[in-house]
Amino acid sequence: MSEIRDTLFRYLAMLQLIPRSPGRISTPVLLEKLQERGFQIDTRSLQRDLRDRLSLHFPLVCDDSQKPYRWYFDRDFHCSLPALDIPSALTLVLAEEYLKGLLPPVVVDQLAPQFRDARQLLDDLEQNDLSQWARRVRAIPNGKALIPAPLSAETWQTVSEALLSQRAIDVTYLSRSAEEEKQFTLHPQGLVSRHSVTYLLATVNDYTDVRQFALHRIEEARLSDACWHDAGDFALDDYIAGGAFGYLQSKAPVTLVANVAPLVVWLLSETPLAEEQRLTPLLESDWQRLEAKVPDDQQTLWWLMGMGINVDVLEPPAWRQIILETATEIIARAEGVSSCDLFRQTLSKKISASP
Repeated sequence: MSEIRDTLFRYLAMLQLIPRSPGRISTPVLLEKLQERGFQIDTRSLQRDLRDRLSLHFPLVCDDSQKPYRWYFDRDFHCSLPALDIPSALTLVLAEEYLKGLLPPVVVDQLAPQFRDARQLLDDLEQNDLSQWARRVRAIPNGKALIPAPLSAETWQTVSEALLSQRAIDVTYLSRSAEEEKQFTLHPQGLVSRHSVTYLLATVNDYTDVRQFALHRIEEARLSDACWHDAGDFALDDYIAGGAFGYLQSKAPVTLVANVAPLVVWLLSETPLAEEQRLTPLLESDWQRLEAKVPDDQQTLWWLMGMGINVDVLEPPAWRQIILETATEIIARAEGVSSCDLFRQTLSKKISASP
């Protein structure tokens, strides 16, 4: 009885590990994952399970175009283990709305069967209160969401497999700075989705520093014969916290001092700009003085500039100067004069007005 039970649990684990098309999982990777879960099985037994047992009862397909062979379910195969409940279905429907604006379409499409099952379950429960939520609730990304950059299914599949199985990949990459195609051997270390672009974090060739590669600019990718290089003490959370995606100007935080309009006061009272933040009313004004310790990065500066006339930055002086120069340039373009001439005109008026 114990042997029958172990075999049944192994089959269930295999069904959960094998992805739908266009996903693939190779026989060695599947074997490794089963062994990690405590199943003692050799390669020949695994192949027999796949070929002679599971594929007879499930729409399993073997991709034998290259070795090692890779397995996947038919794209339209529906199976939920365990069965989907109503709160989970609602969560999936809302998650789909949110992810559409963040992830490449090919990534969202891989979850299409689960999303479809969730919508169908809710649609079949017209009288259930939860089923109405899907029509009345939406998840909207913060800020203006750009349309995600297109990404091929083949690239996503290769990168995902390489990252999870610690394999190097040979890529043809379109460099944005040089505007030319380059060939690299990349050693994947992590994956980050930021706004509407997904980035692969990897070392290049024999170098040890981790760099960022936008997935949609990878024009061709294939698993490499080169050995994968571990980046050593690389930690994804530390990498992000270090300002890798915030365009950090310096490691030390800065003290932001600014006068802010009532609508910004309201916003920052509910959702602070930083853990260390203070708002102090200004005399004879409905504005307030903002003081906050923030990262010295371009992200924060861009947010302040996006507030426009509702924020008057006083410190750091460098940020105030950048904002003033940007405003001067915008006015100069609108009036058809050079920014230098406009700056001189403004300075001259100030001098003339001074006592």
